[in-house]
Amino acid sequence: MPAGAITGYIDVAQLTLYAFWLFFAGLIFYLRREDKREGYPLDSDRGGGVVVQGFPAMPSPKTFLLADGSSVMAPRVEAPQGPIAAVPVGPWPGAPLQPTGNPMTDGVGPAAYANRADHAELTSSEGVPMIVPLRADPRYFLAAEDPDPRGFAVIGADKAVAGTVTDLWIDRSEVVVRYVEIALANQARTVLVPMTLVRVLGDRRQLSVKSVTAAQFADAPAIKNPESITLLEEDRISAYFASGHMYATPARLGPVL
Repeated sequence: MPAGAITGYIDVAQLTLYAFWLFFAGLIFYLRREDKREGYPLDSDRGGGVVVQGFPAMPSPKTFLLADGSSVMAPRVEAPQGPIAAVPVGPWPGAPLQPTGNPMTDGVGPAAYANRADHAELTSSEGVPMIVPLRADPRYFLAAEDPDPRGFAVIGADKAVAGTVTDLWIDRSEVVVRYVEIALANQARTVLVPMTLVRVLGDRRQLSVKSVTAAQFADAPAIKNPESITLLEEDRISAYFASGHMYATPARLGPVL
């Protein structure tokens, strides 16, 4: 038999290939089970007692130690959510849901958000809030080559003026702008808009937000602390403004073609 052969039909290279296949199959099984630590079991519209988890089954609970010294268990028993402001369009399981109120504020469809912790995310080095306005940390500033949008008018999808930019919120860890702070016109409040949904028109001294109309800025979720934002507030604000691409006007609900 040639070198490396165990029998006339099996050699070391063949066994190595089989071992790799077994390892890779086991890795897929492990990863597919581990990714079910959050969000499972799914809620079923077929009534109580139905566990929707697929294959493989959910892993046994594990406790994770967080950087701030706290711990979290996953999977875990989640608190029951309130009624959804939507009804099925048909009597069959899995039927699409039709919103019954204002889906942008009711958290339905693309406006849905996760029930994240209601505290600010902290930096790993200093243990301070990660996302803050520029006014809260003078170490950060805008590059001289970029336009400074503070003082720019904010224009909604209907071309009407929603307010004026008062500040920018910086991510201290990534050193990028996360939110634009806007003082609403004729209202004594400010709102935050995700920077990813904003287009800066420097030559016009304007910021364009096409996902919502000017009037819809007033219903945007508020924050508790004017100098920091919580994880839950981030999800709610992002969901509200992003969902406007579908819910802001009745025309956006129809098919593209």
